[in-house]
Amino acid sequence: MKTIDWKRKLSSRKFWTAVAAWMTSLLTAFNVMENHIAQTAIIVSGIGSLCVYMLAESMVDRNGGDKSAKAVSEE
Repeated sequence: MKTIDWKRKLSSRKFWTAVAAWMTSLLTAFNVMENHIAQTAIIVSGIGSLCVYMLAESMVDRNGGDKSAKAVSEE
């Protein structure tokens, strides 16, 4: 059985779009007010954006970051 690569999954914009769509559908099914649905979709999108940013930055740091920034700091 394959294991899920959560780091890759959480850095996917498609994943966060699917989560926001699922939450919107679920809230609509329970007759939640439209304003609350919009707020929830915005919060989920914001969390997704933060996850993508943090994982991207960690990948850059792990790979050595920006070489030109290192060259400037060494001078």
